[in-house]
Amino acid sequence: MQKITPFLWFDGKAEEAMNFYVSIFKNSKVGSVTRYGDAGPGPKGTVMSATFQLDGQEFFALNGGPHYTFTPAISFYVNCETQEEVDELWEKLSQGGEKSRCGWLKDKYGLSWQIIPSVLPKLLQDKDPEKSKRVMQAMMKMDKIDIQALKEAHGQT
Repeated sequence: MQKITPFLWFDGKAEEAMNFYVSIFKNSKVGSVTRYGDAGPGPKGTVMSATFQLDGQEFFALNGGPHYTFTPAISFYVNCETQEEVDELWEKLSQGGEKSRCGWLKDKYGLSWQIIPSVLPKLLQDKDPEKSKRVMQAMMKMDKIDIQALKEAHGQT
């Protein structure tokens, strides 16, 4: 069991969200599902909590009610190796949600994600400040990150 596990608070959609996320990420699976019984406080048989893994990372989901909602102050950073992976995750996770700038999106449950190619931090950390500046300027104009456009801004062909 991992030491730190993200805990996600949903308003009645924990099971739906869990199944949505598990369907998107490879190496993912549903763990355990706990349902409300006669004692409540939720309707008997509905999901109280669930555990699941996304690409091997453990998560815990709770149907805690409308008291709290997600904010972009917390997001999940997804490190992508290829443009195909960026494209696939961008489209699937943003479906019914909201696309934003610089690789950020909000899914249909209000959870924020950053879909970032692994090459981006490398290009931004270039020792040549002009190259890293051009990469930053190019990224700031993007919604979904385009690896080839970043490389071209860096000076690679």
